[in-house]
Amino acid sequence: MNDKIMETRIKNKKTAYYGLLLISFSLAFMANAEEDSAAQGSVSKHKLVIENCHVEGIREQVKCGTLTVPENYAKPQGKQISLNFAVLPAIDNSENKTPFMFLAGGPGQAAVELAAPLYRALTEIRKTRDLILVDQRGTGKSNPLTCDEVDAVNVYELSQKDFSEDEIKECLTQIIAADPQRDFSQYNSENAIRDFDAVRAALGYQQINIYGGSYGTRAALVYMRMFPQSLRSVVLDSVGPIEVPIGTFGQSSARSFALLLEHCQQDKACHEAFPQLATHFQQLSKRLSERSETIEIAHPRLGTKTNFLIDKDKLISNLRMQLYSVEMRSLVPLVIEQAYQENYMPLAGLVAQTDGGMGMYMGLTFNIVCNEDYPRISDEMWAKDADNNFGGDNSHIAWKAFCPLWPQYRPSEDFYQPVTADIPTLIFSGNLDPVTPPSNGEYPAKTLPNSHHIIIDNAAHTVLGTCATDIINEFLGKLTPKALDESCLNDIPAESFMTNLNGSL
Repeated sequence: MNDKIMETRIKNKKTAYYGLLLISFSLAFMANAEEDSAAQGSVSKHKLVIENCHVEGIREQVKCGTLTVPENYAKPQGKQISLNFAVLPAIDNSENKTPFMFLAGGPGQAAVELAAPLYRALTEIRKTRDLILVDQRGTGKSNPLTCDEVDAVNVYELSQKDFSEDEIKECLTQIIAADPQRDFSQYNSENAIRDFDAVRAALGYQQINIYGGSYGTRAALVYMRMFPQSLRSVVLDSVGPIEVPIGTFGQSSARSFALLLEHCQQDKACHEAFPQLATHFQQLSKRLSERSETIEIAHPRLGTKTNFLIDKDKLISNLRMQLYSVEMRSLVPLVIEQAYQENYMPLAGLVAQTDGGMGMYMGLTFNIVCNEDYPRISDEMWAKDADNNFGGDNSHIAWKAFCPLWPQYRPSEDFYQPVTADIPTLIFSGNLDPVTPPSNGEYPAKTLPNSHHIIIDNAAHTVLGTCATDIINEFLGKLTPKALDESCLNDIPAESFMTNLNGSL
């Protein structure tokens, strides 16, 4: 669910486009050690291998490792899979402070692939704490669920109407061919947590602190239920609560967009530049819903000529992606106004961000959402979510295309119960968030007795780019979620907007 820091990993051209519609940072090591996994409720041996390494974007040496675990924890002697992880050692490990594990979003992000931006974003925390990154099973180098490239990706020419059931089946065929013995039902949220806790135990830590962002908050909540004794503290950033199914983003996106329109009108320069922004957006949407347009443009990256198809769904899905980030939100009024005037090049620039993929392992995305969330969404819930004046049912299309065809498993009803663990927990919500609005954060705030919910007015999806990181660092030291210095949040500036093609006025 963010995500400017993700690198390209999707290969299939149609899943790359549909990724737009989904819609979230030093040990004493023992090489070749074996760890008993009784904590997971099974009796098996996990083989741990660790070595010094370098990861892309970080000059300093870090630690890379693998841990062999059962694909099915109920069959510990059965098929084994390898988990990939990295540890970014603390700058000063003299105090041997409890480490910080990052649970990636999506579902479908690979944590190790986020090492470089997290290395920078979490500098204060890394000064005294190791940072642990584990590729969730089904992502990265942990037996990924990916489709190989079928054709060259061309997000400029693609339309949602081009997508077919055959291509979904082809994607599944490729995933199965890569590992014919794979049991799709084992690539679920609960097994991901068994994996994370197995890594913790194998590395010799009695407890860890965890941070979850976006879907990572769902994973963190499951961790709190399954292994509360393993957790010293929890940070939930942009909450996807267990009680709220992933997939219905129509109302939350419309809310986020309405705030953008409101803030543009409150900003003198934006209001003067785009006095009819809301009206022009509705007129543009209506025009593109009635007839798509195709123009020839210079490829934003290559400079070669390419056709650019513009329809309402492409407009909405790309605008929604910009709502995730305060920085990218600043471009939205200008893109809308230029498209209204039939200059689609600024929109093409936004589409270029997804040229080649969204950095998500979409096989895992659909495997989890289609089984843990999609079955819980009733027709009435879909209809209510689609009743909005931004994108209608645009955010539903991918789920409704994929989920009926995807292999099925079902969690137990216990999986969906609220989490009540008494662990120090800090909860963050960005008021501008298009997919995990502040109301989501109220669910764990009500059921976790030792928690505090902070809503940041001028933040969007995930808040690590703000001074919230300093608040998290203080929290890790004090473990007093309701007694922290939050004054820096008052200094986060309100939204500002680019008002012409040469920059802001």
